[in-house]
Amino acid sequence: MKIKLITVGRLKEDFYKKAAAEYEKRLSRFHKITAYELSEESKSDSPSESEIKKALEKEGKNIIKNISNAYVIALAIGGKAISSEKLAEKIKSIADSGTGEIDFIIGGSHGLSDEVLARADFLLSFSPMTFTYQLSRVILT
Repeated sequence: MKIKLITVGRLKEDFYKKAAAEYEKRLSRFHKITAYELSEESKSDSPSESEIKKALEKEGKNIIKNISNAYVIALAIGGKAISSEKLAEKIKSIADSGTGEIDFIIGGSHGLSDEVLARADFLLSFSPMTFTYQLSRVILT
């Protein structure tokens, strides 16, 4: 099974890089893991709703370009919260169905565009709380 992590934003802090690398190394025994770090669109310090929407649309187009013919799981606040065991069962079920790849998508500071959310096969939520994309990536791996 190939697993692709598509994230808006890059891991900057060394401790996030080390944590993600460690978990990706552990997972690589079971799955081929590839990470795509896409640029977050720049916005003003206090962006308007229209500025945020435009940025999300640009980020969304970039994300869509990087999605393969895979099962897509997007992390979203409005997604379904499931246990680690249920997520493992879901991944196994996807693999058993013959789908050879899963793309996980983690949005930037303002989330994901409607286009990306509509493309996702499953919306996953870690918690009602909001986490940075860096921490979300470490949690996901």
